[in-house]
Amino acid sequence: MQEYDVVVIGSGPAGEGASMKLAKEGNRVAVVEMHDQVGGNCTHKGTIPSKALRHAIQLLADYRHHPLFEHTVGTMDVSWPQLLKTADEVIAKQVSMRHRFYGRNFVDVIHGRARFLDANCIEIERPSGNALRVRAKHFVVATGSRPYRPPNLDFTDPRILDSDTVLELTHTPRRVTIFGAGVIGCEYASIFANLDVKVTLINTRDSLLSFLDDEITDALSYHLRDQGVVIVHNESIDKVQSTDAGVVVRCKSGREVRSDVLFWANGRSGNTEDMGLAEVGVEINQRGQIEVDETFRTAVENIYAIGDVIGPPALASASYDQGRFVGHLIADGSCDWQLLGEFPTGIYTSPEISSVGKTEKELTEQNIPYEVGRADFKNLARAQIAGRRVGMLKILFHRDTLELLGIHCFGEQASEIVHIGQAIMSQKGEANSINYFIGTTFNYPTMAEAYRVAALYGRNRIS
Repeated sequence: MQEYDVVVIGSGPAGEGASMKLAKEGNRVAVVEMHDQVGGNCTHKGTIPSKALRHAIQLLADYRHHPLFEHTVGTMDVSWPQLLKTADEVIAKQVSMRHRFYGRNFVDVIHGRARFLDANCIEIERPSGNALRVRAKHFVVATGSRPYRPPNLDFTDPRILDSDTVLELTHTPRRVTIFGAGVIGCEYASIFANLDVKVTLINTRDSLLSFLDDEITDALSYHLRDQGVVIVHNESIDKVQSTDAGVVVRCKSGREVRSDVLFWANGRSGNTEDMGLAEVGVEINQRGQIEVDETFRTAVENIYAIGDVIGPPALASASYDQGRFVGHLIADGSCDWQLLGEFPTGIYTSPEISSVGKTEKELTEQNIPYEVGRADFKNLARAQIAGRRVGMLKILFHRDTLELLGIHCFGEQASEIVHIGQAIMSQKGEANSINYFIGTTFNYPTMAEAYRVAALYGRNRIS
């Protein structure tokens, strides 16, 4: 029997954030990881491989469409498996780096599958077949999530994929049907479209990514269609038929969509099965997600849960911060800081989308007097030089106080650009104002210059 102050189950961003904070506060910490390498789903199946794949495909698409290289397109025949290999080096570096983190901070990494015996003891089934029992004062469950798989679909069929198995695809399909138009569905629609694959994106709702600002949503829809993606709204699946000739998706409306593969991208489930959580009193919802309070404590006082296993926002960045928060709380018994309510979203479609703060719809519903400042990328020298003219930056600010209320960006480097606005939004009082951008000298030419252009545009609208 081994004993620790805290055991963290899962080594993704949430688990890493918690274990590093706890170790630096002087706790004896162990991390349990069911796979043979650390990093979690984020490193091996989610964020890192999909974004590395997207980057490689974007480079290929840029080459194919650049006027200097169009005549050589015929010599650039790159397959899906070849593109996937570009992610391997990144994954290896991430795993090596994270493994050093644990060693440097004296955190024990135990590989195996954990199951609770009681609120203070788990049993770890190790790959060798030997079980190890571990006791701790506190436990942090950070086991992440996996793609939701409806029982009526056969995911052993090589023509039926999800966001995990698409990374094991051994050929480049000619036609893909994606069911589910959330972040993952839209990102992969963009990825396949840039490979000149015919994509049908089936959405169960009436618009894409409704949590975004309406103008950004409209721009995404336009550019996906411009890339050749067929978007079908307000549909649900009635039946899926898979044969050697391909997959036929029959919708409840009567529509039929034929393709080589079906990519299911509709929802995720928390990784909580067979862990003994319910038996010790932890509450779990129908999607396998753990119920927690505002401090990420479960119904069992000494067991916390963080990251994708608790549901939204299900972002690697937010998960890491949740881990640090819980680590501080356990180490000190209290926590005098709070996680920021306004965290940025980054969506790696082509072009990128990123936003932080309120949307126009939310401000209208809340009767907040606001104005809009905007800068179109087509007018920025840096965008013209780079050939990245698609996109815009939109600043929402209070008409009276000039306080920043929302930053919305669509286009090249959107997920980087948004952080400038986020930094100013987090300031207190008069420091949070569009006047910062008006009075600041930006490097020229840069994409960041869009803030000055947008702020001047907005200020002129209220002058």
